[in-house]
Amino acid sequence: MSNPYPSEIYDAIVVGSGANGGVAAKELSERGLKVLVLEAGRAIDPQVDLGHEVRDMAKRFYNLAISKRQSHQALHPGYWKANPDLYIDEKDNPYTTPPDKPFYWTRGRQVGGKSLTWGGITLRMSDYEFKAASRDGHEQDWPIAYKDLAPYYGELERFFKVRGDRNGLAQLPDGEYQPTLPLTPAELHFKAVVEKQWPDRCVIPSRGFSLHRSTAAQPWAPSSSQGSSLKAAIATGNVTLRSDAVVSHVLFDADTRKARGVGYIDRVRKTTHEVFGRTVVLCASTIESVRILLHSTEHYQSGGLLDTSGTLGRFLMDHVSTSTFFFLPGIKNSAKPYDLSGCDSFFIPCFCNLTSQQEDFLRGYGIWGGIQRFPAIPNVFRKVGEGAIGFMIAHGEVLPRYHNRIQLNPDIVDVWGIPVPHIECAWSDNERRMLTHMHSQIDTAIALAGGKPMKLADMFRIPIFSDFVHRKESDMEFSAPPGYYIHEVGGARMGTSANNSVVNDRNQCWEAPNLFVTDGACWPSSGWQSPTLTEMAITARASAFIADEMRKGVF
Repeated sequence: MSNPYPSEIYDAIVVGSGANGGVAAKELSERGLKVLVLEAGRAIDPQVDLGHEVRDMAKRFYNLAISKRQSHQALHPGYWKANPDLYIDEKDNPYTTPPDKPFYWTRGRQVGGKSLTWGGITLRMSDYEFKAASRDGHEQDWPIAYKDLAPYYGELERFFKVRGDRNGLAQLPDGEYQPTLPLTPAELHFKAVVEKQWPDRCVIPSRGFSLHRSTAAQPWAPSSSQGSSLKAAIATGNVTLRSDAVVSHVLFDADTRKARGVGYIDRVRKTTHEVFGRTVVLCASTIESVRILLHSTEHYQSGGLLDTSGTLGRFLMDHVSTSTFFFLPGIKNSAKPYDLSGCDSFFIPCFCNLTSQQEDFLRGYGIWGGIQRFPAIPNVFRKVGEGAIGFMIAHGEVLPRYHNRIQLNPDIVDVWGIPVPHIECAWSDNERRMLTHMHSQIDTAIALAGGKPMKLADMFRIPIFSDFVHRKESDMEFSAPPGYYIHEVGGARMGTSANNSVVNDRNQCWEAPNLFVTDGACWPSSGWQSPTLTEMAITARASAFIADEMRKGVF
């Protein structure tokens, strides 16, 4: 173990440099704390790592047809829009699942993490989600409420300059937005027919980041940590960023049981190292943070973390989702090109049981979509004639269940010798009933607009990858498997006591109050909204608390 006691003890060690790690680094460093950010992946260069259509397609062909190193990564649509090098090598980074319970874990190990491929949708959650258990009796409420996060939502929305409308919806609280961008003509047509049929529903412009076009001055999108939060953090002069640092476990003081740092392995040289800090903040992404916590327990590390509640690794969730492409033959393509982004799209905010059990499932879902937002496609690739092409993706809340869990597989290690996660997660009858309702509502909405559902392979000629696309569309016709939507949360949930949770309402581990878990791992329930904004708000709130306690001399 090199440098057992380096000269510098940081105020905070932040594990992860993505959306949450960037916010933690920004909030802590701007308050004067000395911060070390550890990133498992490599440093990146915009000259090399920004997308290039021809080069990226060649890489995809090699990774899928020859090396077989990104089979799960390629299942997500985002893989086909970005540089595939921003997705992990699955042979170096394995994980396991039961044979009959697939989980598609999508990852990005580089400075910036998955923020580089994030879609940029920013939706606030409400007390309908935070206090859902009080309404329907399933599991437990969050120990925080909407009012606790509202100031941090606003702070982040102003910092990121996100766009949106203030629609006055109880189930989707308004934010502090830049002006929204217009819906397309086809989306306005869709909005009119849907709201006429269902007066209690709204089709609204989505909320989030607009499409970024790289420049020399701003190569990275503001939705990525390099283009926003991590950039601001580094500018303070209070942040040390260390890439290629694969964190193995948290270090604990044998006498006080508090965290005193982390142990990591150099990604390239495979040498082991320790670094020390007054606080440790895990922002490595849900499953990675849980993996670090599990490997930090007394089962693996002498004097390690206790799991008094028995909930560490339990209650893993993802959003249950299904997607439908469709064709509106009666609407001409617009001469004006329209972008597709976090705010260049639409939402039907919530199909759920807000006040009564009108449906046969608990909790709720939303539908994200876009029409006329595909680039002009040459006729040689089109199988359909003149008309507008659209998509809708429904994603809904998955109930927290004890048996959906993350463990460590002691028989398999990654290339750095760390036990890999074993992920066990499956949909329940509640999710399947929700999926049936999703399909019914989507099909009805398409029919009202005068369209018909179609598969991509039936609308376009797709050279080289047509068999792959057709096979995957068939596999996911009713539902995508867990993990596919990349909204996994849970595994180290927050709660009201050490008997029912891993962390408290300030994201402190009950057994080690200077160890914080602020990413999706801390969630007691999943909500239906895209989780990243809420994760960042939780991280900002915890960071403010850390800085206040540091000033008091608590840490």
